[in-house]
Amino acid sequence: MALTDAWLKAKSGQRGEGIREKADRDGLGVRVTPVGKVIFQMRYRYNGSANAKRLDLGTYPAMSLREARAEHLRLRGKQEQGHDPKMVRLLEKQTIASAATVEALFRLWYEKNCKLAKAGHHEILRSFELYVFPDIGRLPAGQVTLHQWLELIEKHAKLRPAIAERILVNAKQMLKFGVKRKLLATNSLTDIYAKSDFQLQKREDLRSLSDDEIARVWRAVDQSRITLKNKIFIKLCLFFGCRNGELRLSRKSDFDFAKNLWTVPPEHHKMGKKTGKPLLRPIIHEVRPLIVQAINLSRSGEHVFTNDRTDKAMGKGAPLALPYNIMQWLRRHEKYEMEHWSIHDLRKTARTNFSTLTQPHVAEVMLGHRLPGTWQTYDHYTYLKEQAAAYSAWWKRLTELTDA
Repeated sequence: MALTDAWLKAKSGQRGEGIREKADRDGLGVRVTPVGKVIFQMRYRYNGSANAKRLDLGTYPAMSLREARAEHLRLRGKQEQGHDPKMVRLLEKQTIASAATVEALFRLWYEKNCKLAKAGHHEILRSFELYVFPDIGRLPAGQVTLHQWLELIEKHAKLRPAIAERILVNAKQMLKFGVKRKLLATNSLTDIYAKSDFQLQKREDLRSLSDDEIARVWRAVDQSRITLKNKIFIKLCLFFGCRNGELRLSRKSDFDFAKNLWTVPPEHHKMGKKTGKPLLRPIIHEVRPLIVQAINLSRSGEHVFTNDRTDKAMGKGAPLALPYNIMQWLRRHEKYEMEHWSIHDLRKTARTNFSTLTQPHVAEVMLGHRLPGTWQTYDHYTYLKEQAAAYSAWWKRLTELTDA
């Protein structure tokens, strides 16, 4: 007679002498232990073996009779395809046990891909630490449903759209990475897009620091534990409004203190390939000590800013973590949650201030931009005198802001 729910309920927890067994059908049965534990079992022969094998499927009532029959039928189907049901269950358990969580998968992708390919990787990491890991970080990545991802992103789309878009873009890439590495079966976010699904429009980055933020950043730079070399690097980026690569790759020979002139060779600035011309920036006496200090810190080698304990120029990724460190210091010591900014935003901050200190074309020359139209073709004046005046006024403003 086949198993019934009434029989299973009566035997569950009922003590008895010895082990009792009862068959259901097609090799499914139960085994009842002396203490009344009811175990569903599958009996089968595999690969022509004369000896029958037994496979525990689950215990009643955690597994119902209906579920046991369904699992038995599923495994019989696997057996007909040539698989050993016991190995099927073992591999499935190992897959579940070793399944990468969302956080584990993210950190693997971050180290293998994101960190190497993306300039803003620190901001991506921080966004996931703040807004993703607390909600779904511990869940197996392959079991997080599309609905869960959409719910998480929608939660941030209205309050912090830039963060929501960052999470979506990088979660899609992370899941794609997982699929390629056979860590996931599918990428649930493949057909989800920021604009059509969340009405998130990519806006031009208009971030520049306010006077109060400049003062806070300068104070944090002075009081934080980042290296002296990096402190000077941040201050000079803000002061000159230069591209950080121009400063990273600068050589000691580029600074002529006799002429008070910083020359950025064509190969070290963005427009150099087109113009073949260097950028010329005056060194005012107020900022000269910072440059001299940076040169002295580098000691050997030709570069002013170097990687730690080497003579090589500071790496491209080295400055990217600096804003995060500054924001962390402000968060910890001043309880101030600063809006995200990057090293490049210091350039925009300087340019915004230059507009109040000099003529627009001089400000553009200070940034190393081309002058419009034929102006660039016919005007070969360096504007060094005008640049120096603007830089002096900018230094005075910085001093007033940071001494307050």
